[in-house]
Amino acid sequence: MLTRRDGLKLALAATALASAKPGLPSTARATAPVFTVPPLGYGYDALEPYIDAKTMMIHHDGHHGAYVAALNGLVEKYPDLATKTPVELLSDLSVVPEAVRAPVRNNLGGHWNHTFFWELMTPGGAKEPSGELKSAIDSSFGSAAKLTGKVNAAGLARFGSGWAWLIVDKNGKLDVVSTPNQDTPLEKGVQRVVFGVDVWEHAYYLKYQNKRADYLAAWWNIVNWDRAAANFAKAPA
Repeated sequence: MLTRRDGLKLALAATALASAKPGLPSTARATAPVFTVPPLGYGYDALEPYIDAKTMMIHHDGHHGAYVAALNGLVEKYPDLATKTPVELLSDLSVVPEAVRAPVRNNLGGHWNHTFFWELMTPGGAKEPSGELKSAIDSSFGSAAKLTGKVNAAGLARFGSGWAWLIVDKNGKLDVVSTPNQDTPLEKGVQRVVFGVDVWEHAYYLKYQNKRADYLAAWWNIVNWDRAAANFAKAPA
């Protein structure tokens, strides 16, 4: 038999349980992370044979996930970092406290670079640019093939880890640039970033080992030219 006191205890427990978030003790409240790893939008194996499934899983979940975890740790200590957009912070790192400027450059840069990169690849996409982007590439470089050669050269010339990018510079001209580590082209005062290719070893080593040139040659088979065209058509930042 339940006593009146037992009934009151059960009622209080039920109220506490109903107010608690699923899967958490009643005394805990989950705080949503400021930054999250975005979904790929395609399967880990969708880019094969050019990029293997295991590399994609490690790259997306492991490497990108580590940048995001470290970034959220920084925000806990410096909550003002969450009051500006990643583009605002990365375009002018002087607004970041000097004590955390380097880790913000590395981890927020890694988050921004990879978020951008995942969207620049797609299975079964167009094999070459079209429309206004094609016209701009032809005008600036002579042809898409010549652009490919210039991007590959920038990627191969990057000593150690980094990226090769197609950008619209501050004068409105297409250009190919390279950045080290997880630095972004946003620091260069660009108007827009059209596309970029990751040349860190973790992006290709399982399949291509030390043959970065082979990876770069294969990468053009999975470029999402529709996304690149959309990036090119955006209003200047």
